[in-house]
Amino acid sequence: MRFLPSSLLLLLLAIAPLGFTQQTATEEYSRDDFPSEFVFGAGTSAYQYEGAVAEDGRSPSIWDTFTLADKSTGDVASDGYHKYKEDVKLMSDLGLEAYRFSISWSRLLPNGRGDVNPKGLKYYNDLINELIEHGIQPQITLHHLDLPQVLEDEYGGWLSTKIIDDFREYADVCFKEFGDRVSYWTTIVEPNVNGQASYDYGFFPPQRCSYPFGAYNCSAGNSTVEPYITVHNMLLAHAAVVNLYRTKYQAMQKGWISLNLYTLWLCPFSNSSGDVEATQREMDFMIGWVMNPLVFGDYPEIMKKNAGQRLPSFTRLESEQVKGSFDFIGLNHYTTAYVKDNSNGPISGLRDFTADSYSVLTGSKDDTPTSHFDPTHINNDPSGLRKMLGYLKNKYGNPPIYIQENGYSMGVKDTLNLNDTDRIDYLDGYLRSTLQAIRDGSDVRGYFVWSFVDVFEFLLGYESSFGLYYVDFDDVERKRQPKLSARWYSNFLRKKKKDILMRKSGLQVMHHQQ
Repeated sequence: MRFLPSSLLLLLLAIAPLGFTQQTATEEYSRDDFPSEFVFGAGTSAYQYEGAVAEDGRSPSIWDTFTLADKSTGDVASDGYHKYKEDVKLMSDLGLEAYRFSISWSRLLPNGRGDVNPKGLKYYNDLINELIEHGIQPQITLHHLDLPQVLEDEYGGWLSTKIIDDFREYADVCFKEFGDRVSYWTTIVEPNVNGQASYDYGFFPPQRCSYPFGAYNCSAGNSTVEPYITVHNMLLAHAAVVNLYRTKYQAMQKGWISLNLYTLWLCPFSNSSGDVEATQREMDFMIGWVMNPLVFGDYPEIMKKNAGQRLPSFTRLESEQVKGSFDFIGLNHYTTAYVKDNSNGPISGLRDFTADSYSVLTGSKDDTPTSHFDPTHINNDPSGLRKMLGYLKNKYGNPPIYIQENGYSMGVKDTLNLNDTDRIDYLDGYLRSTLQAIRDGSDVRGYFVWSFVDVFEFLLGYESSFGLYYVDFDDVERKRQPKLSARWYSNFLRKKKKDILMRKSGLQVMHHQQ
């Protein structure tokens, strides 16, 4: 998991129902209050979950290279490559309706293109089949930040338009091999995060940045242009894959395809006109960077004005291909931030993506806005999700939305006792906010907790825990234990409205255990 605000990057961001009920002052709600076709799930990603990085023909990804110098790596992670059957059983016992995971491009196509790795293919087929046998809907992400290192070495990865053909070939293999059983596809996760984290600040691999903008002493990069170039290429690659799916597979497989977007709800730091205007600029740079091309075929005007020639332009054909290239939008949302105007700063001179929005962020009005947003700060503000969904509804024509990541980080020591009541409070609030947004008219169709089990977190390694299930990373067996939040989520998924009504009537009911 990760976060990252758009301006200073929020990068860093066998259980049966036990009848546990959280006591709150608000009205009770149940699974039945959501539309019957609404889907509830949880997720992981390949590098963060699978481990087995050097097994069965998998080649290194840029994350393997990035973490080699650090004792905290995804070499074993949650050992999902070997424990997927156990985990699917836990999902079934939990009552999950869907599971969102990503394919490791390096495991399926070790050379980035060409021959398919039969053992990698078998793993994903086995996982998909196991999910379906347990009545759990698989939802697949093609690219979750873990580009094959071979493509980075060959032509610079996302910096080159050559990746468009390679990404389309990789997607073609996935649609062909898995599309008979998989109906929900996400092409690329958080391009707005990837562009900043990897190519402006150097927090993520391939760790490219340039002085004075990077957070690290990057050996190469250009923070003023590369964030814009890489996201532009991601949008073009996404559009190419969507076109492939729609022309070759969708009519037969009857699936849906999307792009994923990282979001923060943004509030003005004060009521001043400067802070209010800065908040909209920040929205355009964080949300509009991706959504405007998808919906309108071009970048926001403020981005074109402030970035100038550093922002690539779409040709007329490219604009037509990108516009409308989604069946739904995948949304990652964790927290709220506050925006303060910085337009009195230097308007000319060398600037990076962050400086182009002329604003600074803070996680709280009690904090001093700075150019480095605290990546570990999650402000529990459920209303922010409802407001974000309303913003997307009003500005972008109410697209269908799946909330693909929402969750709460706790320190590992905080979760050793498994009594993660803070996470329960967080999830309860954001589920209520999702329900309110649906009642407001937002076309929200699914909600996924991040993460199903504890995983390797992209910037905090094993020092931060998001999982519904605790994983003992000191144990070679990577044993799983349900946290209280897992039991709470299971109880919610199985609790019916009639149970609530009967309990309110003073009747004792026995919850049906499926």
